[in-house]
Amino acid sequence: MVAALSPSRASDFMTCPMLYRFRVIDKLPSPPTPATARGTLVHAVLERLFDLPATERTIDAAVGLVPQEWERLAAEEPAMLDLLTEHDGSTDAWFAGAHALLETWFGLEDPTRLEPAERELYVETEIDGLVLRGYVDRLDVAPGGAMRVVDYKTGRSPSEHFEAKALFQMKFYALVLWRLRGEIPRRLQLVYLGNSEIVAYEPDEQDLLGTERKVKALWAAIERAATTGDWRPSPSRLCDWCDHKPLCPAWGGTPPPLPDDAARRAVDPTVTGQVEIDD
Repeated sequence: MVAALSPSRASDFMTCPMLYRFRVIDKLPSPPTPATARGTLVHAVLERLFDLPATERTIDAAVGLVPQEWERLAAEEPAMLDLLTEHDGSTDAWFAGAHALLETWFGLEDPTRLEPAERELYVETEIDGLVLRGYVDRLDVAPGGAMRVVDYKTGRSPSEHFEAKALFQMKFYALVLWRLRGEIPRRLQLVYLGNSEIVAYEPDEQDLLGTERKVKALWAAIERAATTGDWRPSPSRLCDWCDHKPLCPAWGGTPPPLPDDAARRAVDPTVTGQVEIDD
């Protein structure tokens, strides 16, 4: 059995154990929304932009990548095409939102002066039998070896109340990189394109040891829930955006029957072919 956790699934459990159950055990799909599809598209363009020589990384070049990346993503997930109906089937109207986010990014970072060491970097390490893994949007490495972990967010920066949750994801990546490379990333950087803001944090060893303890405690709680079958919902304002609200007992719904191998599915993402990668 392979016990594995990604920052997204850790966040699911912290938000609501029932959400973790819906996604990991019941494997209920979450159809793409205009916001998530546009975010996926912008991430893809920002990854591909660095294939170009530095002098050619212009806003026009980025905008020019949008149609081909959209075509590729839509071929991989045809449900994305349904989203065009909300824009009267016009790709021009649909692409305009992506163009605006890309223009915002160019106002925050200068790609002609960046040479990422890695893009969409898959990272994985094992800590006391638990595999931690996910994808890092961008990893910059200075000539002296200092690492900067960069994550693009196409929404708005969170309030102070929710900022710790966003930084947890970055500290998770920093912990994995520390264990893999033996060096703590110098800077964690969240780039929010929704309101043109960069949130940066410089972790230290105590930060990451605390993150490691938190991850272990989360996993212990997941294992308890898997053993008892108690995936208790945690109602909050976030429920209004949950695709599975109609099935949630906190809102009068009835979840699907737990499968016979529910306990194993909860802690072993390979059982159903699930890949626990960050969104």
